[in-house]
Amino acid sequence: MNIVVGALVGRLSYKCDILFRVIDIRETNGQKTAILYGEDYRLIADAPIQDLKLLPPLEKHRIAEEFHSMQEQSLELFRQDIDLLKNKQEFNLTNAYREDLSYFQMPGKVLHLDGDRNYLKKCLDMYEKIGVPVKGVHCNEKEMPEQIGSLIEKYRPDIVVITGHDAYSKAKGKKSDINAYRHSKYFVRTVREARRKIPHLDQLVIFAGACQSHFESLIHAGANFASSPGRVNIHALDPVYIVAKISFTGFKESINVWDVVRNTLTGDKGLGGLETKGVLRTGMPYSMVDDDE
Repeated sequence: MNIVVGALVGRLSYKCDILFRVIDIRETNGQKTAILYGEDYRLIADAPIQDLKLLPPLEKHRIAEEFHSMQEQSLELFRQDIDLLKNKQEFNLTNAYREDLSYFQMPGKVLHLDGDRNYLKKCLDMYEKIGVPVKGVHCNEKEMPEQIGSLIEKYRPDIVVITGHDAYSKAKGKKSDINAYRHSKYFVRTVREARRKIPHLDQLVIFAGACQSHFESLIHAGANFASSPGRVNIHALDPVYIVAKISFTGFKESINVWDVVRNTLTGDKGLGGLETKGVLRTGMPYSMVDDDE
């Protein structure tokens, strides 16, 4: 068995339920341990080399197709939500379609910090599909607290996403102990630094966390939405669905938490938050300048 960095593997002890990428192999006292990143889940784990199985192409394809099917279903539900929002906004703006008004809309701008370069690309592709203006930055989770302040000043976002990989380890402590989590404490520090810049929850909307993250600490630090209330794994694209709904909701409207969470891939065991106002703004008139005139 040739397990190398970059290989796609499953863990035998977990019946190969999650597809992982090997990102590092370390040797201690003759024992080789692989550091693993979930391919579709924001989970970081380690496992002895002998517990890993190289997945054959058919099995990898099956897992990928399963995830793709869930992703497409969630995206379709989300698009229905956005269409309903747009129809409601158009109805109100045109006085129940009795007035022919030209208008334009400015969705909220997103700054997305991600500890995983591959996940960041997937998220940016999805933002583009949906039409959310975004700036993506790849940043190691441990470096995020030092980077967030200058990034907020540079990009002046309406919404910030602070995510990457995380995991709870029972061997390190109780679920209430933030030191028992791989990266939660860095996410918490990053949220606090962001709130030092912009304290008000409705002037900067923050999503923070990854798989199994310490939800309560993230919310108390100042996040509007976070993972993971049930300490479960969250999908790579879950943050996109959360912030896109906020980006397309008018700034005078409050967002019901369940309305935001229900169409994500993980649901309310993996994601939760506080009632928050949207950030979309509408202007008029819509003007198309003709350069030939």
